[in-house]
Amino acid sequence: MPLDEFTRLPPMLAVECVDGLAAGIDQVAAGAAPSHRFLRYGWFAAALRAYGGAARTLTVAREGDPAVALPIVTAGPAWLGLASVPGCYWPFRSFPVRDDAGVEVGEALLARLAREANALRLGPVYDGDPGLELLKAAARARGWAVLDRFVAESFLLDIAALQAEGTWPRNSTLRKNRFHEKHLGSHGALDWSFVSGAGWDEAAFDALAGIETKSWIAARTDGSDAKFTAEGHGGFWRAASADPVVAAMMWAAMLRVDGEPAAFSFDLNAGALKYAIANSYDPAFAKHSPGKLLYYRNLVRGIEDGITTVDWGAGDSGYKRVIGAERGPAIRDWLFVRPGLPALVGRMLHGLWRRSGHKQPAVTPAEVPGSTDPHATD
Repeated sequence: MPLDEFTRLPPMLAVECVDGLAAGIDQVAAGAAPSHRFLRYGWFAAALRAYGGAARTLTVAREGDPAVALPIVTAGPAWLGLASVPGCYWPFRSFPVRDDAGVEVGEALLARLAREANALRLGPVYDGDPGLELLKAAARARGWAVLDRFVAESFLLDIAALQAEGTWPRNSTLRKNRFHEKHLGSHGALDWSFVSGAGWDEAAFDALAGIETKSWIAARTDGSDAKFTAEGHGGFWRAASADPVVAAMMWAAMLRVDGEPAAFSFDLNAGALKYAIANSYDPAFAKHSPGKLLYYRNLVRGIEDGITTVDWGAGDSGYKRVIGAERGPAIRDWLFVRPGLPALVGRMLHGLWRRSGHKQPAVTPAEVPGSTDPHATD
């Protein structure tokens, strides 16, 4: 029989839901886009340890290999039947998907999810996120209501493009930085260093937390948004560093003055993409711009290590634009509401959900990001 007379059978899919975090999460993450490979078992375990919750994991395997893993926790009152993805808001809150997963995987995932929850909250997450796009395609094919609300705009620094235009950072910028470093040195000996991988110990985290307790975060807020203090999110990052793969992605540039921590820049390096998570400095040295000096050193080191794009995330676009960053994908919160009465109610409340978010800034045509997801590339 000629080969063209055979009918290609659809792939065999196996779907399961287990209590806790499934061991297959790491296998899925290893096959995800490089930008999403930090979404590992240890990442979600750190979130549960820091923020609480009892997880279940929905896994879809294709021909025996896990293609998607969706950890969920109950959100809100139990009677509401709302689930959310556990994790950290930096750089975003999503789940791992193999980069070759098809819509049939998403449809199988949603069919099982409908037995576990009335709705799933996903986000904040970037437009174009692989997990988001998988769910959107499957949801619309299966009658789920899909609701979104705007959270923030993001900013991307395309180092490769800037370097193609000429030397970056500019020599004039580096000369100005050396001038400021000279004056900063009047406060004591300057030590520039980097922390990653096995370097993440209690002393390293304590140094970051110590800078935050002296910074504007402690002076002007209740400190709950600090990344490394006990009152903030320090428990998450310390727990996440227990996974050696995640720890290798966690990166901090440190400045010490006479041995005392003075400034830091904390990132998550995912392949050629650097997520800029947090920057802070001791205001005692503010006159000499220690934060600026440090993150330029950090970017130069990143270029040496093969970083081509920096995702600055949301907030305070001023200094990011000065560096050369441009508007990137929008960050949104999403609700996926199962078919039937829940979806009907969800569609009725879509306007209310959108208004609960932030107003999306107007963009010029030149600022509209392309359809290609910048987070899904090497």
